Amino acid sequence: FTCQPVCGPALACLQTCRYATETGCFRNDIALPLNERTIAHDLSEAGYQTAYIGKWHLASSGKEADYRGKPVPPERRGGYRDFWLASDVLEFTSHSYDGRMFDGDMNPREFPPGRYRADVLTDWAIEYLQNRRDSRPFLLFLSFIEPHHQNDHGHYEGPVGSKQKFRNFAVPGDLEGMSGDWPQEYPDYLGCVHALDANLGRIRQALADLGIADSTLVIFTSDHGSHFRTRNAEYKRACHDGCTRIPLVIRGPGFSGGRVVRELASLIDVPPTILDAAGLPIPSRMRGRSLAPLASGAAPTGWPEEIFMQISEDHIGRALRTKRWKYEVWVPSDKRWSGCAEAASPSYREYHLYDLDRDPFEKHDLVRDPACDGVRAELRERLKKRIREAGEIEPQILPALEPG
Repeated sequence: FTCQPVCGPALACLQTCRYATETGCFRNDIALPLNERTIAHDLSEAGYQTAYIGKWHLASSGKEADYRGKPVPPERRGGYRDFWLASDVLEFTSHSYDGRMFDGDMNPREFPPGRYRADVLTDWAIEYLQNRRDSRPFLLFLSFIEPHHQNDHGHYEGPVGSKQKFRNFAVPGDLEGMSGDWPQEYPDYLGCVHALDANLGRIRQALADLGIADSTLVIFTSDHGSHFRTRNAEYKRACHDGCTRIPLVIRGPGFSGGRVVRELASLIDVPPTILDAAGLPIPSRMRGRSLAPLASGAAPTGWPEEIFMQISEDHIGRALRTKRWKYEVWVPSDKRWSGCAEAASPSYREYHLYDLDRDPFEKHDLVRDPACDGVRAELRERLKKRIREAGEIEPQILPALEPG
């Protein structure tokens, strides 16, 4: 599960292993502070070559530091020192079949004509792997934009032919019977996902051709999902599984055998997992924990029984996701963005409660159900504890507002 269902904040969490309110990147268009340490700093100091390709989303802060359509200067690259080919906001410098990114010398590199964007990024990642002459171990962070919608027109852009190829899709349970734009957008979304799947295979094959597949840890995950405007006015920024449950596939040393792990894992657990796999200590500043012990098939004693999430932009919210329950609190407001200018609040109202055993698609909200008073009381205290552990001040949590 993601710990923040918005691009920039989630990427900040993934790079730093700290919550968005700790780095200050609690919404988009807030740059990662220049003194913030990332996984790239840790590995670089341990002798690794660090490389970044794709969407960065952590350099711009309003008009005073606007790199959305320009190259990102070295000091704003989060410690990726050895190879850089990226755009701060890739959806501002490209569409699915045209665009550019910028290399380490801040020169533009144009997409080849007729190549799909995910294919181009993979081409350039494989080119990096094949051209490496450095004997050091390496970290390559490859950041696709797919399957994100295209911001300038609000639609998904799968490869040409996606609407026809995936027109007879099976409707996911969380979308069935719901409003939103999924009937129009889901075929292209599936096209994006299909392209990523094919390109992950290309990367695995490139590693095999280079003779390093078995010694390289490959992690595939995402910053957030999509609920296709079924929960709010756009695609994410909600507590529901449609936009908070994300893929996580790990293959490499210590992770093999095709095991499916049922324990709860957070995006913020990825950086410690990388350091652990590299045999490096996990710094005390990091909030997550290594997922390596789960690869043996049994959760270690004390493994978290819930996922903590911070939510911004659509509203200021905090949520817990256990195996059975989804519980969210919020600051009531009818003003998106302007009503969410603060990172946190001293007071929240209960907003959502779902019994995931009986209602896995989150269609029956129990937040005002008297029969769930005890459940809410327990989850309320657990959420307060996680808020404190994330470095926030413990808030007051009030009952949900009555409808109307």
